[in-house]
Amino acid sequence: MKALNKSVSSCLVSLLKPYSSFHWTSTMAATAKTSEGMKTVDESDVGISCFISQLPGFRGILKQRYADFIVNEVDMDGNVVRLTSLDVSPEMDVKEEDKPKSSDDVPQSYASAIESFRSLCSANDAERLETLVNQVTSGTEDEISPVVLDPSSDKSKRTAIHNFVKEKLKFLVTDTVDGPDPTSKCIRVRVNSGNSGGKRPRKRKERGDKPFDSRGSEHWPADVGKFLKFHLYKENKDTQEALGLIGKMLGVQPKSFGFSGTKDKRSVSTQRVTVFKQQASKLAALNKRLFGIKVGDFCLVKEGLLLGQLMGNRFTITLRGVVADSEETIKKSAESLGKDGFINYFGLQRFGSGSVPTHHVGAALLKGEWKEAVDMILDPRESERNVVNEAREYYKETGDIDGTLRQLPRYLVAERAILQCLKKCPGNYLQALKGIPRTLRMMYVHSYQSYLWNNAASLRVQKYGTNQVALGDLVSTKVDDAKKTVDILTSEHKENSEEALDCDQLDDTAVVDLPGERSDLVKVIGIEDIEAGTYSTSDIVLPLPGSRVIYPSNDIAEIFHDLAKKDGISLTESIHGVKEFSITSMTGGYRRVFQKPIDFEWELLTYTDSNKPLAETDLDRITMEKPIDKAASAEETESMKTDSNQPESCETVVKDAEQTQLALKMALTLPSSCYATMAIRELLKTSTSVAYHKTLN
Repeated sequence: MKALNKSVSSCLVSLLKPYSSFHWTSTMAATAKTSEGMKTVDESDVGISCFISQLPGFRGILKQRYADFIVNEVDMDGNVVRLTSLDVSPEMDVKEEDKPKSSDDVPQSYASAIESFRSLCSANDAERLETLVNQVTSGTEDEISPVVLDPSSDKSKRTAIHNFVKEKLKFLVTDTVDGPDPTSKCIRVRVNSGNSGGKRPRKRKERGDKPFDSRGSEHWPADVGKFLKFHLYKENKDTQEALGLIGKMLGVQPKSFGFSGTKDKRSVSTQRVTVFKQQASKLAALNKRLFGIKVGDFCLVKEGLLLGQLMGNRFTITLRGVVADSEETIKKSAESLGKDGFINYFGLQRFGSGSVPTHHVGAALLKGEWKEAVDMILDPRESERNVVNEAREYYKETGDIDGTLRQLPRYLVAERAILQCLKKCPGNYLQALKGIPRTLRMMYVHSYQSYLWNNAASLRVQKYGTNQVALGDLVSTKVDDAKKTVDILTSEHKENSEEALDCDQLDDTAVVDLPGERSDLVKVIGIEDIEAGTYSTSDIVLPLPGSRVIYPSNDIAEIFHDLAKKDGISLTESIHGVKEFSITSMTGGYRRVFQKPIDFEWELLTYTDSNKPLAETDLDRITMEKPIDKAASAEETESMKTDSNQPESCETVVKDAEQTQLALKMALTLPSSCYATMAIRELLKTSTSVAYHKTLN
């Protein structure tokens, strides 16, 4: 704990007040809000019900400002990732090798080729082709429309034209379309925009599941890393949104980027990103055009980042408007969190922010109820923006797919994918579900696993407490004391879309998969283990159901099967043949029941201006050292500007004691599969839902 300074301590007397009456009114306000139609997932709905400590809670507002929630990635070596420089060193720019002339390149003149073409076709066709070629060579950025040659019933003539274009004009491709009558065909000529010689793109398996767009300069020097690694700093933006914007500015596809995990939208975050064969100077130049986003700390590396390649995250969280019975209440709660930790629940973010929880969709998928799952994803829902709900209502009433797609925002990835598939294959709901990007559609099934896990964790705490290992518990084995084996399980991170997960509340999450070759990672506690005292509560794990997991040998195992059976799901048999939506085809994994924060620090602050930052961001530190040229609007400049970040002294704020408020600032590191909101829940003993904390504002 960081010691309180005397001036702040003397201010606390006027700020500390009974909490019970405020807690009652806040709860009532949240209840009233819910009854008005803002129904969202409640913690008890997804198995979150217990605490480690029995200490009283206190009031505190989470994320009153997005700068109150700062997230810095922690890499695999344990280093906290920070934005420290926006500059590019001269040696960072890669000097590409001279590009040799290639027959695949667009030639400068086609006079002879066009002249030869005239012997194969009519003058009109030659003019059409010449116009198309001139458009290509002019370097226009406008879309170039294909040309259709005159109809011909002579197959040998059409074959000669196909071969001519293939040999002489390799930057163009041809195909055959129907002519005006059944006996004739027309040749269509268009630009080969794919740069792949007319070949179809390789399938996912053939690509080796590379998470980046492998298309790039063929003249990148062999002696330097092919990936540019940089630190991405963003304010109030989710990871995909930020990279989508950067990719658009660079002219590269989103899959060109690699990152190890998504970060909160409603936060200030810094993380590592890699991009394939891009110059550092090009990215650095974007800083003047990007609002709420900065890139820096460039270096070249041999491999791109993959999901799950991080140790965790360092959080700096400020709870504003703190109200407690006494300073001692806050102190004991903070010390308890640091010493005993919290129950490692999957937070509410895992289950979505709308009135249709993602684990309900997951249950439908596991039961093979394809139409029901599609309806849950598409149907109107409460607490959603009017424009979105109107689009949902329109589809439900009319079934007009094209009209609905015109109304649906593009961030609703799952809905749009389903509708586009249903347009091609009406009534094929399974195929429509498979049209959703894999990581997103698997999130539904993973959230059902999380639902079962949360309920099992609550039962474990209710039955056996939090202080000791019980007979039949499942624990991670002591294969290597320096590195607990559960920590080396691979992490399968999910992507998210705003329709499925509220990006305002998204923490890094992971489903922890069990490799087949590591069946020795866990064991069931026997009497000899309890007598030897080999294991502690920090070793206790519970399974995420799958084909390769074992369950505790005590009565905690029953809740997994009982809850699943209640939902019409078997954890041992599949009722359909679709493997990706079958729990028996998933490997499963394990998750620690109790988690202690690492390098936990806290301090109490007083403030009078709710808009004033109370924690320093990476950009603040850079700006203090060197002013940044920000071509931004007044509003954006305000959001990105640096403040002194020092709370006002007590001598200043006592002049207007009624406006003086208390804040609790904390810093802690958590593994990537943990939710910081669950640590806050243990501290405050209140709901972590966004709806509840909005009532506190």
